[in-house]
Amino acid sequence: MDLNQVSAFVATPALGDWRPGDAWLAGGTWLFSEPQPGIERLLDLTTLGWPALVAGPDGLEIAATCTIAELRSWPGLPGTTAGPLIRQCCEAFLASFKVWNEATVGGNLCNALPAGPMIALTAALDGVCLIQGPSGERAVRAADFVVGDNRHVLRPGEWLRSIYLPAAALHGRHVFRRQSLNTHGRSAALLIGTARSGREWELTVTASVKHPVQLRFSGDEGADEVRRAVLQAVPDELWHDDVHGLPAWRRHLTLGFAEEIRQELVQ
Repeated sequence: MDLNQVSAFVATPALGDWRPGDAWLAGGTWLFSEPQPGIERLLDLTTLGWPALVAGPDGLEIAATCTIAELRSWPGLPGTTAGPLIRQCCEAFLASFKVWNEATVGGNLCNALPAGPMIALTAALDGVCLIQGPSGERAVRAADFVVGDNRHVLRPGEWLRSIYLPAAALHGRHVFRRQSLNTHGRSAALLIGTARSGREWELTVTASVKHPVQLRFSGDEGADEVRRAVLQAVPDELWHDDVHGLPAWRRHLTLGFAEEIRQELVQ
């Protein structure tokens, strides 16, 4: 950890406390992992007492400070089918169990890295992000929260309070596909297919692209139509390019996984 420029720690912050040079602190697994030039104060969100998970008949509210371990161990609502998908996304982290017990769901979204599995999970399950700031609250679809590599919609002084997953999204069928350069590597492509009733289904593409891309299908499309739809939705500049995978390979994985998901969901 190399944060020697930090001069103050605010244990019980309020929204009005934020000023330039501040950083909201939750798990800190990324914040403490490398130098953070320009950060002068840390404001600890974990002291605010937000319940990690609040489940009800209408859905599941996940606090931004909920740890990956807490989410992974959630038993699920009666009759829901999303439990395996939640566990698969939690296990998609390039992290040990020790990190699972510190890293937070909100932190993964706010880092806004293409490979963030909580980004994929909350987008695929129709999540809605509650954002709070000095000027009030606003709601943003989880699929729209990340707008680019390490870029999100938060404005200075705002924090992500929670992500709400509606009950309807926790039912139905969910198909997960993921690939990386090695067994425990960062995701190069992470796709989730969802279907609730009838033949209609939705495809959420992450990791291979700089921000989530979602496509909806009637169920009547064939392999060629799905392939064309994905290529039309993802222009060349949107494919992610880093040491974890070249754009051409990520595109190849994405198209292959999209077809596998189509075949599994459209019977």
